[in-house]
Order: sequence, then C-alpha cells, then structure tokens
Amino acid sequence: MSHATEDAAPRRGPPWIRPEIQQRIAWRDGDVVISVPPKSGTTWTMNIVHQLFTGGTADFRDIYEEVPWIEFLSHPGQPLQSVVDRVEAMPAGRRRAFKTHSAPPALPFIEAGSGRDVKYIVVFRNPEEALVSFRPFIEKHSDAWFELWQMPRQAMCRQDFPSFYAEVVDRQGMQGMFFAFLAAWWPLRREENVLLLHFADMKRDHEASIRTIAGFLGVEPEADRWPAILEYTSFPWMKRHEDKFEAVTTGEIPILTSGAMIRKGEAGKAASDGMTEEISRHLRDLGRRICPDEAALTWLYEGGELP
Repeated sequence: MSHATEDAAPRRGPPWIRPEIQQRIAWRDGDVVISVPPKSGTTWTMNIVHQLFTGGTADFRDIYEEVPWIEFLSHPGQPLQSVVDRVEAMPAGRRRAFKTHSAPPALPFIEAGSGRDVKYIVVFRNPEEALVSFRPFIEKHSDAWFELWQMPRQAMCRQDFPSFYAEVVDRQGMQGMFFAFLAAWWPLRREENVLLLHFADMKRDHEASIRTIAGFLGVEPEADRWPAILEYTSFPWMKRHEDKFEAVTTGEIPILTSGAMIRKGEAGKAASDGMTEEISRHLRDLGRRICPDEAALTWLYEGGELP
C-alpha cells in the first residue's frame, strides 16, 4: 500500500494521533519506548528518562524536543513520513527515547535477542484517577487547536465528570485506552526488555523508582549527579517549570493552555475530582470484559508487586 493511501486511511481517535506512523520507524539499538496510557505518568516518565540520559539537567526547552511523540501530527495534512524522517534524523551518537500512547500491536514490539536492542518502559495508573485527570486535560486544549483540526470543542469537553464519562468516554469507548492497553502488555510483563511500573508505586518511592528505571536502562550516573536527577524529576520542580513540559514546540500553534500537563501529581483522589460509585462500578465491570485477568485488574487499580 502506498504512503499516500495510508495517509488518507480512516481511523478512530483524534485526527492528530496516528499510531500507524510507528510501523515505519527504523529502530536502533539503545532505543527506549515510553508506552503509557493518557494521564498516567507519561510526561513524568519522559523526563525521568531524559534526566537519566543526561545526568540531570535543567537546560532543555521542551521535553518533546528531547523525547518525541512518534504518533503525533502538528497540523492537518502533515505527511506521516515527515515524523519518521525527523526520528531518523536524530543523532546516531546518543540514545533515543520516544513517547507513545499505543500498545502492541499498534506499537511494534521488538523481542529481546531479535537483532535490535529496544527497551519498553510501560507505566499504568488506576483508571479512575487517569480518567478524572483526562477531563481537565482535554479542556485545556486551546480553541485554536480545536479550530485547526476542525473539531468542535463540545465533541470532547463537558463541564462535569459524570457528563464527560457518559457522553464522551463511554460513547466513544475510551475505556479501552486503559484496559485494552493492559491486556496487550500484560502477557509481555516478564520479557527482559519490558519494565512495567505503576504510577502509585512511583509516587510512594520516587528515588527507588528512578533507580529501578536507571538499572533497567543500564544507565549509571555519577554519584554526584543523583541529587540533580532526583530534583529535576520531582513534582515540585516540574510544576515550577511546567513550560518545559507542555509541548510548546510540537505544534505550529499553541496546543495547550498553561497547567495542562503537570496538574496535581496525586494518587487516590479520584472521588474529589468527580468519580462516583456508579461510574466506578461501570468502569470496572467493563474492564473485566476487556481484560478478564483479575490479577491484572487488581494490579492496575492498586499497583504493588507484579503477580
């Protein structure tokens, strides 16, 4: 199939997210793919990997320049190949890291020992917490961004969480962003080039999580660089410098208003953001149908040691 035909192919989801781009990427030894559902710690993990690769630095403009989103288009009509070309043009002398909200098979999974050394950091979050965070995140997309893509704001935005869940999430089947993602990665959780982490565990022990990621990546920062790495990956520092984490260089026009990416950084607060018992039951029941493994579901909601 030609690229022109592929570029015009029908798809689900926002038109600026095109997971099929990832099928064209020529992966290199040392590549790191950060595969995380929406509002589940993606930006934090991107920064953690960047800080480990650099030994701790505040000298960057936009995390999306350092860790590209490999399924994202900056404007309508952008050729998919242009994203691939940008990835290919990244310097060969340094390791690359990428963001994706995709799981296999949309995201190609390169097995360890298959001839390419690609590592996958996969972070999950309690889906109730992720969904209540998702609503204000969508609200903070700029009017200009919606207009650029000719998408009415009311297609994605609601004033309260119950309306958002019923009229946007459930109507569009968005629960799969979390449960189908889990079902895809769960069988791969013991692969040597896959690291599954939980947002709640990362919050409970920040330093241990950073050191776990460093060990998985084979990165050994000098001892005197650890204070900087821990500071620059902390929620307070990222909140104070949130302009570095809002994709300011990604689109041709502003995508987000301030405060969209770094919101609260909390775990266990879904009810205060609008999650009701009825929605919670509906969400979990649907999750069981998408991912019937009860041990996987329990881990998705609670974290802790992987079963």
